[in-house]
Amino acid sequence: MRRTMVARGAAACVLAGTVTVTLAVVVGPTSALTGYVSEAGVGASGYVTAYRLGVLGVAVALLLFATALVQVLRPAAGLLAAGAAGTGLSASVPCSAGCPLPPFEPTTAAGLVHGSASIAAVACVVFAMLMVAWSAEVSPLLRRLGLVGVALALPLSATIGVAMLTVGRSTLVGVVERALLGVIALWLITSTLAASSSSAAPPPPPPPSGR
Repeated sequence: MRRTMVARGAAACVLAGTVTVTLAVVVGPTSALTGYVSEAGVGASGYVTAYRLGVLGVAVALLLFATALVQVLRPAAGLLAAGAAGTGLSASVPCSAGCPLPPFEPTTAAGLVHGSASIAAVACVVFAMLMVAWSAEVSPLLRRLGLVGVALALPLSATIGVAMLTVGRSTLVGVVERALLGVIALWLITSTLAASSSSAAPPPPPPPSGR
């Protein structure tokens, strides 16, 4: 029962956080299709505050989901907790205007901290997704959701990694980044809801047959 309630709390937090961040990015002064999503967290407008609160909401969701999984899949729970820490750090340490990152743009210490925390958080969540997809310790529904998430997230992650190193800040990076974050958000929402409606554990083994 406790695990179910924690998973429901995670679902509520990730849904609220995702909606808040999306509104801040789309309605705020930054472009909805170009540049980095993190640019919505630069400045002092109300949209910036909403963006940071939304990201913190996602961090709380990751921590709650880690708590819900810790008894059945400890490695994935550890990765989700690390992802929560990175997400919280990225919300607390904003990048500078334009979120410049090497190798094409000079950056700042805060920009490096923010960028490193964001990249590490995404990587932790994707690897947690992979562990859930291949684990026999969680329910079949969670495994299927993990498989779908990994099938979408891995090529997007590879694309954005190569694009950041070869193209830099661009419409390509902006679109792929938004697609990757959307996949992660959908996986978190569906997986936390699935965990809240079941024990997130595999079905019990069949009883031994009598002779």
